[in-house]
Amino acid sequence: MFEKYDVIVVGAGHAGCEAAHAAATMGSRVLLATMNMNTIAQMSCNPAMGGVAKGQIIREIDALGGYSGIITDQTMIQFRMLNKSKGPAMWSPRAQSDRMRFAESWRLVLEANPNIDFWQEMISAIIVENQTVTGVRTSLGLNIKSQSVILTNGTFLNGLIHIGNKQFGGGRTGESAAFGITEQLIDLGFNAGRMKTGTPPRVDGRSLNYKNMQEQKGDQRPEKFSYLPEYEGLKHQKSCWITRTNDAVHEELQQGFDQSPMFNGRIKGLGPRYCPSIEDKINRFADRSSHQIFVEPEGWNTVEVYVNGFSSSLPEDIQYNSLKLIPGFENVKMFRPGYAIEYDYFSPTQLHLSLETQLVDNLYFAGQINGTTGYEEAACQGLMAGINAHLKNKDRDPFIISRSDGYIGVLIDDLINKGTDEPYRMFTSRAEYRLLLRQDNADQRLTAKGYELGLASEQRMALLNSKVANTSLLHNYLKTEKIIPKDVNNYLKKHNTAEIFEKTSLKQLLKRPQLNITDFPKLSDKIKKQLSGYSREIKEQAEIIIKYASYIKKEEQQSKKQLSMENLRLKPELNYKDINALSSEGKEKLIKFRPSTLGQASRISGVSPADISVLMVYLGR
Repeated sequence: MFEKYDVIVVGAGHAGCEAAHAAATMGSRVLLATMNMNTIAQMSCNPAMGGVAKGQIIREIDALGGYSGIITDQTMIQFRMLNKSKGPAMWSPRAQSDRMRFAESWRLVLEANPNIDFWQEMISAIIVENQTVTGVRTSLGLNIKSQSVILTNGTFLNGLIHIGNKQFGGGRTGESAAFGITEQLIDLGFNAGRMKTGTPPRVDGRSLNYKNMQEQKGDQRPEKFSYLPEYEGLKHQKSCWITRTNDAVHEELQQGFDQSPMFNGRIKGLGPRYCPSIEDKINRFADRSSHQIFVEPEGWNTVEVYVNGFSSSLPEDIQYNSLKLIPGFENVKMFRPGYAIEYDYFSPTQLHLSLETQLVDNLYFAGQINGTTGYEEAACQGLMAGINAHLKNKDRDPFIISRSDGYIGVLIDDLINKGTDEPYRMFTSRAEYRLLLRQDNADQRLTAKGYELGLASEQRMALLNSKVANTSLLHNYLKTEKIIPKDVNNYLKKHNTAEIFEKTSLKQLLKRPQLNITDFPKLSDKIKKQLSGYSREIKEQAEIIIKYASYIKKEEQQSKKQLSMENLRLKPELNYKDINALSSEGKEKLIKFRPSTLGQASRISGVSPADISVLMVYLGR
């Protein structure tokens, strides 16, 4: 009935979609197995992509040749560049998406790939022979053979949904949980745990009074995620809205605390630290009289609205009565209540940096099964697992992104070396080289690598080469074009910056914090004409490079130093017990994690700088 596949992907969420697309585009025959073909790429929680550090991840996925950025551009209803008031290392793109269009667009992309087949059924087991995965077994008892398997099960592994005192099995509202795989993996020696996440109620937008809320519009000049030019920025955008809870809301919510599975012990797993439920916020921050609520439309034409900031597992009547006390929600109609969900995950310290498991060859984990939370975190793991499954099948070295090359590298390195006992979310603060890992230069960091892999297209490489060349031309122009004092001093006075007394290059002026490249066309018609030949993207690139040159250089030097440690390989068979100078804890952790490089070893908790020095001596350095 089935051919033998190169790669089987289990689960069709954000991780599964990117994994299937990547492996198939590179040439693998892929089977994408899902319990429901109608929920491929479902946005299970908020209808949005990107955000702080998450937007950088989507741009990195796009730079490599993934599809999350393109799908977001196709289906967004609002775009905002967050943190624009801060430096460029913090700028983070975020888009509200049309939930239904997003899922549809992903499905159509996957169906258009001739190397992808589909199968709708629960996968109940993997087939393992001699510590190597050889396929999967379905709930109907069908065996499907493959060279490798990628598990992207999301919240479905033994998923348990909580609403007040009610609890029932499920991986998402209206969908059943997945059974069998957890128990099998534990039998194979894997360590499993439980995590918790939640989602807010959905409401009818027609029942809301937006006059009692603050309007939150998109950017006046909306940008996009993908580096490809096919999709222009939005011409029209939908507004989001902001309101707040109050003491009356909190009092109503507190009436249900005795029925909260969060507080009465029914929920065992830890939830996301940075996205707490409304009851958790009230309990933890008792001194605060209000919390922000973001009212987010679910699409262009639907009336369904997502109540961001009101995630809850309280009884449905408590949720409803509390919502009615929020300004603008006085006459609210609820589509469905919020809920909490518990699910199984596996400690990511049991993986190689390629996301292949250490215990079973050719088996890969990606997404929430590794303890992460968020569409973006899942998508990038899926992409990397798909790439590496294909490469291993072709006897090629794994593709690893370093911490200085991408947030994707930071995320995977953190998971493998540090593990997590709570849902892991990416932040800019987790990266040491934030100025190198900007959202604007993801293509310069990663597209050439994606092209070498056979994932990024020739079109992407041509666009990258053009961007680099034009940025260099503009940089040289700003360096060589000089302006005399009388042509610029009045302008400098108006901007509260010092006058000049001799010819000065535009580059030197641009280094001043009070001036931006957008100011320069006002200096002369000649300059205006010259700059008009460059796109906004090129001008932004040149400005960042000039303004932050010294800081960028410093981070590049630091990253090179770290990279030298990454290039020092540690043999998998290295017997750490025989290296007497290592600390006891260092030996224990090195044996447990089996780092592939000295750099990786240095980031393992419990491995001291002294241990690293000992290893360097051992390696003859």
